[in-house]
Order: sequence, then C-alpha cells, then structure tokens
Amino acid sequence: MATSGSNGINLGSSSIDVPTIVSSLVANKKAAPQKALDAKTADNTTKISAVGNFNSALIALQNALKGFTDGSAFNSQKVTIGDNTILNASADTTAKPGNYNINVTQLAAAQKTTSQAYTGANSAIGTGNLTIAVGNKSMSFSLDGTNNTLQNVADKINNSKDNPGVTAAIITGTDGAHLVLSSSATGAANAFTVTSSGGDGNLAALNFNPATDAAKATVQAQDAKFTIDGTAATSASNTATNAISGVTLTFAKLGSSSVNLANDPSTVTSSMNSLVSAYNSFIGTYQTLTKYDPTNQQVGALIGDATVSSIKSQVSNLLGQRVAGNGSIGSLSDLGVSFQVDGTLKLDSSKLTSALTNNPTGVQNLLSGANGIGPSLDKMITSWTGSNGIVTQRIANLNQTKKDLADQQTTLDSQMQDYSDRLTKQYTALDTMMTKLQSTSSYLQQQFNALTKSN
Repeated sequence: MATSGSNGINLGSSSIDVPTIVSSLVANKKAAPQKALDAKTADNTTKISAVGNFNSALIALQNALKGFTDGSAFNSQKVTIGDNTILNASADTTAKPGNYNINVTQLAAAQKTTSQAYTGANSAIGTGNLTIAVGNKSMSFSLDGTNNTLQNVADKINNSKDNPGVTAAIITGTDGAHLVLSSSATGAANAFTVTSSGGDGNLAALNFNPATDAAKATVQAQDAKFTIDGTAATSASNTATNAISGVTLTFAKLGSSSVNLANDPSTVTSSMNSLVSAYNSFIGTYQTLTKYDPTNQQVGALIGDATVSSIKSQVSNLLGQRVAGNGSIGSLSDLGVSFQVDGTLKLDSSKLTSALTNNPTGVQNLLSGANGIGPSLDKMITSWTGSNGIVTQRIANLNQTKKDLADQQTTLDSQMQDYSDRLTKQYTALDTMMTKLQSTSSYLQQQFNALTKSN
C-alpha cells in the first residue's frame, strides 16, 4: 500500500490493482447485455427442444400409420379350408378377402410307361435309333450290339445332357425286368413320345404315342381339373397358382371344399394398437409442451403457439371425422376407437374384430382407401414435416436464431475484450504516472527533512 509522510504526501508505489479494477468495470458493463443474450439463448434452446419433440411425435404417428397408409395391414389373409384332406390353400400379400367353393374332379399326373418283360437288366432289346421327346425338346441315341441292353438304355436316358424331362428305371418282377419311363413333370403337356427307327426293328416294342396309345400307359399324363364356384379351370400340376389372385391351391384328392379368405384380425388389430398408442403419445407430448401449471407457475415451452395448436386440432379432427359414402363403417368409432375425456384414444378390440368379420371391405376402405384415414393423415403429416413443411421450417428458423445468438455472443465477447484492453492500457498508464509522482514526493520529503535538521 502507499504510505504517507507527516505532511500528507504519499510515499512509496501507487499500488493500483489494475486487473481487479478492469475486471470489475468490464463485468459491470457486460452484465446487462449478457443477461439479455443468455435469456434469448435459453428460450431458443428450449423451443428447439420443444419443437423437435413435437416433430418427433408427429413422425412417430406417421410411422404407426404405415400399415394403413400402404394397405399392408390388410395384406395378411387368414385362410380357412372346409376340408383340408381334399386341398390346401395359402395366400400372399395380393390376395383379397373372399369365399370360394372348389370342386376337384381330376388330379394332375405324370405319364409313366412300362415295357414288356425281358429276361433281365442285361438282356439285349434290339438295335437302331431311339428318340424320346417332350413337347419340342427331344433326345436321340443309337444302339448296336455292344450297348443295347435294358440297363444301357436306362443309363443313356438318365445321363443324356439333352434329356427333355424323362427318367428311366428298371423294375424286376416275377415275369422279368421292365423298362419304366416316367415324365419328370405332371400335366398333359409333359407327356412324352418314344420313337424307334432303323436297326433290327426290335426297339419298336418301346414305341409310345400318347395321342394313340394313352390307354397303354401305366399312368396317363393329365392336368388337374377343378371348378371355382362353377367356373372350370385346369392346372398342369396339383398346385394351382393363378386360379385365384394371390392364392395358391394344392390338391390332394377328388372332392369339394370351401376356401375362405378374410383379413387377419390380429394384423389389423396390431396396426390399430400402434396407431392408438402413437396418437396418445403425440397428445401427451402436445399437452406437456402447451400446459400451464398454476401451482408451480410453470409454463409449457409452446403454450399459446398457434401453429402447434392448429396441427393438433387437424390431427384430432381427422381421426374423429365421419367419412361419407362408406356405409356402416364411416368412422373410427365404428371400429371400436373412441376419444377419452383426456383427449386420448381407446381401442375396443372385440368391436374391431366384429367389424372386420362383418364388413372387411368397409374397414379397409375407411383406413386404407384413396380417401381413407391412413393416406389422408400421412399426407397431412408430410406437409408439416417434409422438407418444406411448416414444422421443418420452424426448426430451421430456430437453428438459424441459435447461430445468430452465438454470433452475437462472439461479438459481445470481442467488444468486452476491446473494452478490457482499453481500460488496462489507461489504468496502467495512470499507475505509471502515480508511481512517478510518488517518487518525486519521496524525494521532496527527503529534502524537506534534511533542511529541517540543518536548522
């Protein structure tokens, strides 16, 4: 600290605490603008989080709608078979609800022929050329005295790279060995012909033409024949994939059986539960962001926000509206979905299942039709949360404000640093000047003391 002589003149250094003085002055000058900037930043940060949560709730609701938006909730069909010993059926995602009566009058079969009996598999059966054909595909080979046993013929047929779809086997019975030829596929179109030429003429015993020799076949090639509600149909195999759109029929024996296709209630119910849950979560988010707590005097981040309130109202109105022209299924309430006092939804699964049983088309039209709830709400949410949507733009604006506030903070910090540097320079100069004055004061004090002693 500075000292003072008896005459009151300061002695020693000035002892000005420049850093403390400058820091205090800068803090005082910065306090008001910093407080205002902090308030704006905190408010903006809160709104970014709030609008982000609201946007996320909307997108979650849109995702929950997917089963109704694209109709996939109705693509899972429950198939009921009247007599599964006659046929079986399965449905893919393109199948539609319906009830059909199937009458199977003929099963598809693959042609099979059996040759006359020979002494054994190594018995010679003749020489010449043998051709086996299925449709426009064929194979031919020659037999001479070195390779014309029954076994040779079977091996040539089975090993040929040109085999048109015929297998050969040797069956030995009490009467001898037989060459058995079988088509690899069922159906009349897969019947095969066997033609011989040249040689000793003995290969003619294997000749077979399904057009003239069908009665001689062990098994005749034939298509499956059936009717669907009286409409005749055929299939080359015992599996029919095109008879009913999206349905695969597999025949086991002759007879009649019903086939019923209905929307699988469990799939639609699951999708509806997802929608109800997502909507309730959306409402919970909205209520949290817009509530006022008088007890704790807490205000929701988006209270009074016209955009958010409008969006919530539009969503609720769409889910609660009645669609004209859809018969007895005109609103979600007809499917067991009802609004509760707190604004949430509740699902009565039994009522939904009943609606699906009694009017599956009406339910699908309401939820997934061109003007159905699913596509309509999906379009609305996209208009809000898409790249040019009002919520997306709101988030973009808030993020821009965040950047602007950060720039303002940088500017304020720079201004305060300049102010600090200026004050430091000024007070340092003052400190230097006062130190010099104090040195002069000390010198004069010494001279004064010396004069006093001499007197």
